[in-house]
Amino acid sequence: MKICISLLCLIGSFLGYGQRPVDLVYPHLDAANSRWFFFNSASRPFGMVNLSPDNEVNGAWNAGYRYKKDSIKCFSHIHAWQLSGIPVLPVSGEFKGHLGADVYGSSFSHDVEIVKPGYHKVVLDSYGITAELTSTTRVGFHQYSFPEAAESHILFDFSTFLGPTDTERGYVKKVNDTEIEGYAIMGPTIRRPKSFKVYFVARFDQPFEQIRAWEKGKLKEFENNLIEGEDIGAYVSFATQQNEKRKMKVAISYVNTNQARLNMDTELPHWDFEECVRESQEQWNEMLSRIKIEGGTEKEQRRFYTDLWHALQGRRIVSDVNGKYIDYTGERPKVGQIPLNENGEPKFNHHNSDSFWGAQWTLNTLWHLVYPEVTESFVNSMLLMYEDGGLIPRGPSGGNYTYVMTGAATTPFVSSAYLKGLKGFDAEKVYEGLHKNHFEAGMMSKAGYEHNTIKGGGVEYYINQGFVPHPLSERRYGFHQDGTTQTLEYAYQDFALAQMAQKLGKTDDYHLFMSRAKNYRNLWNENLKVFWNRDKDGNWEAKPDLLRYDHGFEEGNAAQYRWWVPHDIKGLIDLYGGRKAFIDTLNTAFERAEKHDFVSGKAHDQELQEELRRVYINYGNQPSIETAFLFSYAGAPWLTQYWSRKVVNKVYSDLTPELGYSGDEDQGLMGSLAVLMKIGLFSVNGGTTDQPFYEIGSPVFDKVTISLNPDYYPGESFVIEAAGNNHDNVFVQAATLNNTKLRKAWLPHEELVKGGTLKLQMSNKPNKKWGKAEVLAPPSMSN
Repeated sequence: MKICISLLCLIGSFLGYGQRPVDLVYPHLDAANSRWFFFNSASRPFGMVNLSPDNEVNGAWNAGYRYKKDSIKCFSHIHAWQLSGIPVLPVSGEFKGHLGADVYGSSFSHDVEIVKPGYHKVVLDSYGITAELTSTTRVGFHQYSFPEAAESHILFDFSTFLGPTDTERGYVKKVNDTEIEGYAIMGPTIRRPKSFKVYFVARFDQPFEQIRAWEKGKLKEFENNLIEGEDIGAYVSFATQQNEKRKMKVAISYVNTNQARLNMDTELPHWDFEECVRESQEQWNEMLSRIKIEGGTEKEQRRFYTDLWHALQGRRIVSDVNGKYIDYTGERPKVGQIPLNENGEPKFNHHNSDSFWGAQWTLNTLWHLVYPEVTESFVNSMLLMYEDGGLIPRGPSGGNYTYVMTGAATTPFVSSAYLKGLKGFDAEKVYEGLHKNHFEAGMMSKAGYEHNTIKGGGVEYYINQGFVPHPLSERRYGFHQDGTTQTLEYAYQDFALAQMAQKLGKTDDYHLFMSRAKNYRNLWNENLKVFWNRDKDGNWEAKPDLLRYDHGFEEGNAAQYRWWVPHDIKGLIDLYGGRKAFIDTLNTAFERAEKHDFVSGKAHDQELQEELRRVYINYGNQPSIETAFLFSYAGAPWLTQYWSRKVVNKVYSDLTPELGYSGDEDQGLMGSLAVLMKIGLFSVNGGTTDQPFYEIGSPVFDKVTISLNPDYYPGESFVIEAAGNNHDNVFVQAATLNNTKLRKAWLPHEELVKGGTLKLQMSNKPNKKWGKAEVLAPPSMSN
């Protein structure tokens, strides 16, 4: 009996039962391949501050926390889309801060490192200092344990190049013996064209004995209690006893130092470091617990909550605790104010964000369903930028437009939210902004990072000729100037806007955009059976190479983009000549892709290699991540079940620093995708039909419980039960929804949010009849 009880306890522990979701998160996932804004530790959900060690500086793609590097250059407070700032480091002994991060940085070991959501602990071996980090939304909280030293120091280096951004100038002022304040001016990048200021206030729990500075690599006195200029830094000094703890709070603001101080006083009025860690973990646990899973291995559970954790990172808050924010869309920066509620609190947050390119298959579905209040905050943030700068953004950074990627990528995000009943924003005004983006001088007129012209989007050709030519011109006005991809995106985005127009009673707009949504057909090459490049005269590009990367196909190739019609899979099936041809071609693509694990290499660095880009399907980047769910539209949901589980096993199941997303996680996009595939819900059209719905896949877990926000949805929770589920039993034999037999492999959003239970009977043999009939296919524009 004792043996049995012990075994049960061991199994329960192994499966993660009794552990909080936050305790299952593995922050080191894929950390060997970190992009500047990928890694997170001391951060809150969407936190303005995400404080973590930087093993590498001076670069966007290979900087920040890199697991295989053996030194720490600094701890910096901002790791966001085109944003960085406020690097600090505790040191002891002879001061070397003025010599640069490569000199003053410290060796460290993962053996004594502890990393959890909201917490990071590391030993700086070069100095014998143990550093612990946590944060609130806008304040970094440091706790350092020093060795015995006549002089210990904490440095602030404003001569560094952090991530994508050089530091143009710095300013530091001594306020008193326990506080300093200042700012760093972070320089422009090719993506964010204007400099921006990061203001900070640093407060110490004990007085420092001295404050000194350096300029252009030379030490100098701290004259008149301040220093300002290029290539500067400052450091506070004090004597320490063995294991003496010193604490520091660093609050930031993009508005001014008074706002930074307000953020500190409001969010972190105390000095209880452990309490701050507890509060952070509790906040994370609440967010992660909205999806509860049962069954699966401990590894599968840990990977799931790590994916969900990533889905709530990256797209950072940029407004202060009282709702003030900075706007850089005009000639001069100006301070704005978010409207306040009856309690005097901001109604929403303003956000920094990478593109929503690919969000239709990721954030649209996950956020709108599980975190609708997050969705509304982002939509209202986009509206703020429309009011300030005249355009709904597709990737704002530091109050700037970046024009990242292509098209009107936020249209499906907003339209889907509205169609699902989210109404906490001015629908008429946001529609006005989205409408503008679909014409000349809107987002569709600009290629990626096209800051000063409106040529690279080719939307005038799309409107007049029905497609964007490739090449558009001899000159490239921006990045991502790929006509075939732009045409396909515009057609889908037009469809998404048409549905919102119809709901708002804008009938003429509805018909206009529905007509434009058919433009994808103008690039269908019947001989090649793919979408293909056409020049301005309508001629097809000669010598087709379906696997050639780019050249009309943004971050992909013709073989991957042949499936890119999210709004009209039925129309695409017809172009193929029917269901059988469609299924055979798609299945062959998956069989080929399985040989390279469905990705273009196991990391972004490999994905950049030309020979690894020549693939039919790539689940390490956005263009073809919907493909596994297309079989359901052709009457073969069993193949969706089969291939989606294969992809999860090969691409989204590792739990190591070396492996994770096999490409570019892109601020929660691939984390969200992994979550959706593992719970068995997906949306090929991103929820942009007049009655949004979800395709049913093959859940990894025995039971999934999604808590529904009562402020938005009538149901308490939606449960997915997969009876008989295991690694072999990936096929759905039968399904019921609230004890009623379900014949189709999809379900309406309005039914799901009423709450209830979807029961799936799983087997190792496919039921090729379930969901096969054409009348049971998910809706498309053509049916």
